[in-house]
Amino acid sequence: MPPKYQILAARLKDQISADIKNGIYKLPTEAELCRQYHMSRQTVRQALSLLCAQDLIVKKQGSGSYATGLSADPAQNTIGLIISSDQEYIYPDLIADIRSVLTAHGFILKLFITGNQLAREREYLKEILDKPIRGLIAEGCKSALPNPNTDLYEELHRRKMPIIFLHGGICPAPPWAVCVKDDNFYGGYLLGQYLFSHGHTDIAGFFKMDDIQGIERYQGFITCMRDCGCVVLDERIGWFTTMQQDMLEKKQDTQFLFDFIHKQLRPCTALICYNDEIAYWIIKELQYAGFSIPNDIAVVCFDNSYLSELSSIRITTLTHKPHEMGTCAAECMLQALQGIPVSSQELPWELVSRESASPSPPPTDRPVNY
Repeated sequence: MPPKYQILAARLKDQISADIKNGIYKLPTEAELCRQYHMSRQTVRQALSLLCAQDLIVKKQGSGSYATGLSADPAQNTIGLIISSDQEYIYPDLIADIRSVLTAHGFILKLFITGNQLAREREYLKEILDKPIRGLIAEGCKSALPNPNTDLYEELHRRKMPIIFLHGGICPAPPWAVCVKDDNFYGGYLLGQYLFSHGHTDIAGFFKMDDIQGIERYQGFITCMRDCGCVVLDERIGWFTTMQQDMLEKKQDTQFLFDFIHKQLRPCTALICYNDEIAYWIIKELQYAGFSIPNDIAVVCFDNSYLSELSSIRITTLTHKPHEMGTCAAECMLQALQGIPVSSQELPWELVSRESASPSPPPTDRPVNY
């Protein structure tokens, strides 16, 4: 027969699993456990130490013992990640950062790739409802538009599954939603301010219309121009969709970039792009059209991905601290799994000045604050 403390540890494992499903993460005190199970303080402490060694609980000085969110059954320690892509642009690094943090704490990451398609997102949410996982990190599809899958997210929330949204979340945002995102309004404002400080007053913008990041970046830019006393004509703002972006990535279809350059861009001297990917391709189109960058037109954007360095003209762009987005999202999930209240996070931008926006002084490759 196993020792008493091992028997108690096994019972506590079952109790922890049941409590977590009901949103209870704090264990009874040692004295309460002694009374409940009719065991000595030493036996209770040995059982709790065993659970600590198995990473099922953590002891907090002066506060008590809390479940870590891990299940005694490793197969149940899966966190889902609903995300647009696992191959394109910023996503491989983002996924790697999330996986690194979760794996270090004993969790397994399962990917659900939507391609930013609402029907696929719904299919995955139904699968998660049928085969529950421990928690969900989700990049909602087409976050600028009303999301028909909100009902499934609400059902997961009712079942007490921790959910952390990435980037734009879902529309309309539920009151309980926790979102880890870029401070996009500030980013748009910062880029506008940077260009204005370099003498640009005729500035165009090119943004994504069906994800909320594009709307927020546009809002920040247009507000900055207002505050600087500059007028941005409606025809100087270009918009593109997920479908056009997909055609760009899969078939290098740049027709929508060509149309914007030849129909809307002149006579502007600067352009703010939605992200590095769009800036990378639009610089190619500008060069084909005979523009000199930055002498004829300066180009700035968001994300500081590998494309900002790969471009024939290195691109002035906004950046975060390395690994910040993925690490923050994963840490928020770990806190939620332990029953610790989590609030939404907006990650600030810093500007990296390169050749695409300023011929002089020489590029520093260091963040510049305005």
